Amino acid sequence: MRKAILIVLAYLLWTPILAQISYDEISSSYLNVERQLKIKLPKNYDPSSELKHPLIIVFDGDYLFEPVIGQVDFQTYFDDMPSSIVVGVMQGNERNYDGYCDSVTGLPKESGLRFHNFISQELIPFLDSKYNTSKFKVAVGHDLMGNFINSYLFKEDPLFKAYVCISPDLSGTVKDYLGKRLEFFKDDIFYYMATSDKDLPGIRNTVLEADRQISKVKNQHLTYYFDDFKNDTHYTLVTSAISKSFDKIFELYQPLREKELKEKVLTYGGTLDRYLVDRYERIEELFGIKKEITEEEIEKVVKIAEQRNDLESLEKIGKLAKKLDPNSLMGTYYLAQHAEKLGKTKKAKKLYESALTLNDVSHINRDFIFSKIDDLTVVDTDVEDTEEEGEEDNDEN
Repeated sequence: MRKAILIVLAYLLWTPILAQISYDEISSSYLNVERQLKIKLPKNYDPSSELKHPLIIVFDGDYLFEPVIGQVDFQTYFDDMPSSIVVGVMQGNERNYDGYCDSVTGLPKESGLRFHNFISQELIPFLDSKYNTSKFKVAVGHDLMGNFINSYLFKEDPLFKAYVCISPDLSGTVKDYLGKRLEFFKDDIFYYMATSDKDLPGIRNTVLEADRQISKVKNQHLTYYFDDFKNDTHYTLVTSAISKSFDKIFELYQPLREKELKEKVLTYGGTLDRYLVDRYERIEELFGIKKEITEEEIEKVVKIAEQRNDLESLEKIGKLAKKLDPNSLMGTYYLAQHAEKLGKTKKAKKLYESALTLNDVSHINRDFIFSKIDDLTVVDTDVEDTEEEGEEDNDEN
C-alpha cells in the first residue's frame, strides 16, 4: 500500500516538475563555445528574497538531470532537504573531451582542464551572480564524470562541499590518493560513492579498493558514505545512489526523527534547549540557510525532557519557545507545566491563564488548560507559593 502511495505521489510531483525546467546557455572563453544548461529552480523561488538555496551541479546533465530533480523535489516535499537550485550541464558529444584526464595522474588535462576551469571560473560565478545560491554546493557525476568531479577535491580550496560519485571510473593516481587527500580537510566535506555487484568489473574493483582506503580515514571534518547495491547494473544503480546520497548529505537538515531522539537527544549531556539551538545553528553554518525550529520539534524534545524527568530542560525549552514566538501559547504553557511540577500552584495558574490569551498551537488543547486552571484554583496555597509571589515576573523572563 505504501509503495502504491509513493508511486502516485511521484507521478503527481513529476508532472509539474517538467514544466518548471528552464534552459539557458553560457558563453565560455575556456571552451570557445556556448554550453547549454538545464535549470530547475525551487518552487515559488523569489529572486528578491534573502533566502539562499544550495546549488547542485549535475554533470552528464543530458541523462542525469531528470533523476536528480525528481529526487530533489521528492525530498523537499517532505522537508528532508532544503529547496535547492539544480543545474544540469549538457555535454553530449563533448563528454569524453570534457572528462579527459591524464592516464598517470587521473587529473584533467588539455580539454578536460579547460572544462574543469569552465565550471569553476565561469559557470559557478555565473550562477552565483544570477541566483540566490548558498555556500553549500554539490557535484553529481556518473562513470567518467564521477571520476572527473574528484579533481575539485585536489584543489587547495575545493569548489564543492559534497561529492556524489556514482560508479566512478577512477583513473590514475586519483584512485590511490583519494583516501590520503580526504585526511587533510579542515572544513566539512561530504563524500559519497557507490557501486553494485553487477557493475562493470573494472570500475567495481577500483571503487571497492578506494572504499577500503577511505574507510580508514580518521578526519572529523569528513562525512563519508558508501553503498554497494545488489542486483543493479552500472546504469540502474543511478537512481538508488541519488536517493541514498541526498538522504545522507542532508541528514542534519531533516526533522527530528525517532533514531536521533533516542540516540542523541535522550542521552544529551546538557539541557535540551541547547541541543535544539546548537542543531539549528549547525544547519545554518553548514548549508548557509536559516531554518526555523518548528513547534513539532519542540514538542518532541519536551517529551524527551519528560522521559528524563528533566525539569530544568522543560523550563528552558519553554523560555526558548516563548522567545521564538512570543504570540504563541506554547512557551507559556510549558513554563506553566514547569511551575506546576515544582508545586508552585499560584504561578502555574497565572501562567495557564496567560497562555489562554495567546495564539493556539495544534498540539495543545485549550480545554485541557481550562481544566488545569480549575484544578489549581481549588488547591490550597502553600508556603512556597507565598514566597514566590514577589519573584514571579523574574522567573517568567
